[in-house]
Amino acid sequence: MSTSEAREPRSGVTRRAVLTAGGAAAVGAVIATSRGAGAATQTGSIPFFGKHQGGIVTPAQGHLALGVFTVTTPDRQVLKELLSEWGRAARRLTVGLPLQEIYDGSYPPSDTGEALGLGAANLTLTFGYGPSLFDSRFGLAARRPVALVDLPPFDGDELDPAYTGGDLCVQACADDPQVAFHAIRSLAQLGLGSVELHALQVGSGRTSATTSDQRSARNLLGFKDGTNNLRSGDDALLKRWLWVGERDDQRWMTGGTYLVARRIRMNLSTWSSTPLTVQESVIGRKRDSGAPLTGTREHDKANFQALDPHGFPVIPLGAHIRVAAPETNGGVHLLRRGYNFFDGVDERTGNLNAGLLFICFQRDPVKQFTALQGDLARSDNLSQYITHVGSGVFACPPGIGPNDDLGASLFT
Repeated sequence: MSTSEAREPRSGVTRRAVLTAGGAAAVGAVIATSRGAGAATQTGSIPFFGKHQGGIVTPAQGHLALGVFTVTTPDRQVLKELLSEWGRAARRLTVGLPLQEIYDGSYPPSDTGEALGLGAANLTLTFGYGPSLFDSRFGLAARRPVALVDLPPFDGDELDPAYTGGDLCVQACADDPQVAFHAIRSLAQLGLGSVELHALQVGSGRTSATTSDQRSARNLLGFKDGTNNLRSGDDALLKRWLWVGERDDQRWMTGGTYLVARRIRMNLSTWSSTPLTVQESVIGRKRDSGAPLTGTREHDKANFQALDPHGFPVIPLGAHIRVAAPETNGGVHLLRRGYNFFDGVDERTGNLNAGLLFICFQRDPVKQFTALQGDLARSDNLSQYITHVGSGVFACPPGIGPNDDLGASLFT
């Protein structure tokens, strides 16, 4: 008997039974109704299945809850069953259903109840595996992709172990913050005895657009972010820079991608005391319009060759948009899905503990994020105003079909 089976209530309507038999039927009915209505957006739900996982090229929602877990069970089969159970739960959560429909009041309810009545709120759940999952515990070492390695230290990093690493991650994005939180809390409850929540980071206010009809948003520095982000319609670029291909080293990752998460604390008091012209030279854009310093509109192409009357680059050599631009990094692109965070006051400094939960997806984090961040850490003028305090990298497998188990491809 697995650990999760041992935790089932004795009432005759078990959590697992609900998530398999009746639960599957209920999810199917909701999805059928949604499709019959014409579009998932009309019902505010995004089905869990598909070629790719949700929460990547999905239109970026307004809120994030990023849960990172440590696997505590030593049993490979228990881990496999837990991932399968998480997949069944995700099917219900993403269409706005509680984990359990029928309750025996003699036992604690499987669903904690804080999201009842809130609907699906376009919830997406994106699952990923950290490098540490492929150690000797579960016999998965031969399945680890070459690109899945811990990020190296970068100049200026001050990484807090509380926000770094992890065996598993779940990115919950939704239009309602309580729905996103409820999803991570629910998965943590289902995993009691098998996993522990290593970190939960909450973001409100997206800082990137992932579709052509989304407007750019602002980060806490006050500037528009993600203007030149990869978007869902950029098929050729997505194929090259986002999705793992059939010829990459692990076939089970074909159609998947890699998530890099960085917790970036911003020194907002220093930034707020900096003249606007200096802020704009640090970023390389005008604050109000978002236009590059060489243009007038946000999406004008930056001219990195333009010189001012004194012979200096109009966009400084260390400006953030210059150092991060694909043109100066061998064409490297990332798909960004960042969120602002505000977490009280930093007791050490008395300053606001706030900044950016930088999340990006890519085909190969070694060739993409690591190469790009190395340049940023050395040359980006923005580095004097920010500090990277958390870090993680995770392999996100492709999506699954309606009858598939989450994690099955990892163990096959």
